Amino acid sequence: MSDASDLNEALQGAGIDTLAVRAGQVRSDEGEHSEALYLTSSYVFADAQEAADRFSGDQPGNVYSRYTNPTVRTLEARIAALEGAESAVATASGMAAILATCMAFLQAGDQVVCSRSVFGTTTVLFTKYMSRFGVETVFVDPTDFDQWQAGISTNTKLVFVETPSNPLCDIVDIARLADVSHQAGALLVVDNCFCTPALQKPLEFGADIVVHSATKYIDGQGRCLGGLVVGAQVHIEEVLGFIRSAGPTMSPFNAWVFLKGLETLRLRMDAHSANAMALARWLEAQPAVEKVFYAGLAHHPGHALAAKQQRGFGGVLSFRVKGGREQAWQVIDATKILSLTANLGDAKTTIVHPATTTHGRLSDAQRAETGITENLIRIAVGLEDVQDIQADLERGLTLI
Repeated sequence: MSDASDLNEALQGAGIDTLAVRAGQVRSDEGEHSEALYLTSSYVFADAQEAADRFSGDQPGNVYSRYTNPTVRTLEARIAALEGAESAVATASGMAAILATCMAFLQAGDQVVCSRSVFGTTTVLFTKYMSRFGVETVFVDPTDFDQWQAGISTNTKLVFVETPSNPLCDIVDIARLADVSHQAGALLVVDNCFCTPALQKPLEFGADIVVHSATKYIDGQGRCLGGLVVGAQVHIEEVLGFIRSAGPTMSPFNAWVFLKGLETLRLRMDAHSANAMALARWLEAQPAVEKVFYAGLAHHPGHALAAKQQRGFGGVLSFRVKGGREQAWQVIDATKILSLTANLGDAKTTIVHPATTTHGRLSDAQRAETGITENLIRIAVGLEDVQDIQADLERGLTLI
């Protein structure tokens, strides 16, 4: 493959749209314009010495597609460029990205301090599975810094947060949390799934590691599963070491799909944000709606902070209807255009009842602590005409 040094030099200081289209690409001698898709499990070496040097790491190059593949490497270079990071590594899913980060940096006796407002499966990973290996997790209110400071101790190794959070859109001051984490010698890990680097770059505010479910907005059309871990080279090498041994690897085909998704990332995120803002304002005016959670609304407690550390408010919102589960399900079941699915980040608007799906494995007490009530509905606003999304929701809201 050709040397990428000329391209990398030309992209120094390039804008996000240029990086999303061009960063990381290296053409083979065939001269392909689109990124090449390398569907191979292994690679052939010129001789035994080259094979030995590749396996030992003395010579750079491909060894085995569990941890070295040119298509995947292009995606990793591109997301690193977009996040302003030294390096990145791709995984089989977003949860695999979180797991790989945990396995790279945690051991028995260590502590994780985690926001209480995270994806339900993230909570399960920490409480049910990491605890089996002697890792303690302390959960705190994401917007209460007294709780963060009280929770972080000398044996805290990772501080984990989503901002905005899923599904109530809590906003956390990344720079402030980075200071608190670093004072204790802990790494700050930020799940940037809701914003992507098109809207927020946590590393610029002091975060050490960024994780993504590429399944969501990075793909943008609900086609593939994938995850990404982004950060300094020294940290990513540790994560890659786990992935090389354990194998939660992204497939080359999925990496190729995500590369295509990145080409339109900022355009899509701006459109998602505009539609979500319009829908949030409309929902606030509906008699059947009790409360809307979206950081783009001026009265949201995290609005000013979100405006400071994000360049847009994203496409996910949630709202409570008047009543309980029956009324929430009534609204969901009355829709004919929206997709009833737990995924988000799609061009198609999705709707879900968090208490019985994405956060259904949490205990009643855990859901109560995080505000996941029976009357809560989450919407990931897509790219349809917002008037049609509103009309579809109105079918059920008028029944309450």
